[in-house]
Amino acid sequence: MALEVPSRNQWRDVWDQFRTHKGAVIGAAIFLLIVVCAVFGPCFWRISPTYINFRAINQGPSWGHLLGTDQLGRDLLARMMAGGRITIAVGVTAKIISIFLGTFVGVLAGYFKSIDGLLMRFTDMFLALPGLQLLLIMMMLFRESLASMFGPEMGTFILVVSAIGVMSWMHTARVVRGEVLAIKQREFVLASRSIGTPPRRIILRHVLPNVLSPIMVSATLGIATAILGESTLSFLGLGFPPDFPTWGRLLYDGIEYMQDYPQLVLWPGIAISLTVLSINYIGDGLRDALDPRLRR
Repeated sequence: MALEVPSRNQWRDVWDQFRTHKGAVIGAAIFLLIVVCAVFGPCFWRISPTYINFRAINQGPSWGHLLGTDQLGRDLLARMMAGGRITIAVGVTAKIISIFLGTFVGVLAGYFKSIDGLLMRFTDMFLALPGLQLLLIMMMLFRESLASMFGPEMGTFILVVSAIGVMSWMHTARVVRGEVLAIKQREFVLASRSIGTPPRRIILRHVLPNVLSPIMVSATLGIATAILGESTLSFLGLGFPPDFPTWGRLLYDGIEYMQDYPQLVLWPGIAISLTVLSINYIGDGLRDALDPRLRR
C-alpha cells in the first residue's frame, strides 16, 4: 500500500527559501522593529512631537529626551516616531499607486499585441522624463491648490504620493509585460482561448495570478525608492510643512545646526538608511524565494 505524501504548500516553500537568506531575515526584523516603534511607540513615549520647550533647546540625549531635542526644544524621539509613520505611509501608498498603474499597462501591453507598441512608447516617454525635476515642478504647480482643498497636511500627502506614484510605474510595466508575453503562450492560456474564454476572464484567472511574483518583488523594492523620493522632496523644502514632521523634513530643519548639533541630522539619516537598506534586503530575499529555479 502506497503511502500518501502530503503536498507542500507553495507559500511554505517560499517561506523556507526566504529564511535561508540571512540578509532578508535581518532586514525584515529591522523593518518590522521600525514599523512597530513608529506605530506603537507613542503609546509608551507620551511626549508630544509638537510640544515646544525653549528651556531645552538642542539638548543631547538624556533620560528625559532619549534622542535629545531640536532647535525649538521639541523631543527628537517623538518627532522621529511621528515622522516614521508619515514617511512609511507615503512610501507604501505611493508604491500602491505605482504598482496599479504599472500592472495595468504591463498586462494590456503584453496580452494585446495591437496596443503593445503604443503603450511601450508611452512608457519610454515617461522613462525619458527627468524624474526629480518633474516632481519639483508638480509640487510647485499643484501644492497651493491641493492645500486649499484638503488642508496643508492632507493636500501635501495626496500630492507627494500621487507625484511619486505617477513617476515610478514604468519599470513595473516593463517587467509585467515580459512575464505576460511568456505566460500567454502557456498551454492553459491557449486552451482557455481555444474554448472562447473572454480576454478579461483569462487575464483575471490565469495571467494575473502568475505575475504576482515579480509584482511583489517590484512593490517591495519600490517602497524604498518612494521613501527616498519623499525624503528628497522634504530635504529640498518642497515636502510637508514644518509642523508635519517626516524624516526628510527633520533633515532639512537640522541643516543649519548640523555642525554644532549633529544629532539633528544623524537620527533621521540613520532611520532613512536603515529603512531603505532593510527593504532592499527583503526585496532580494523575496526575489530569490519566488524564483522557482533557486528553490531547494
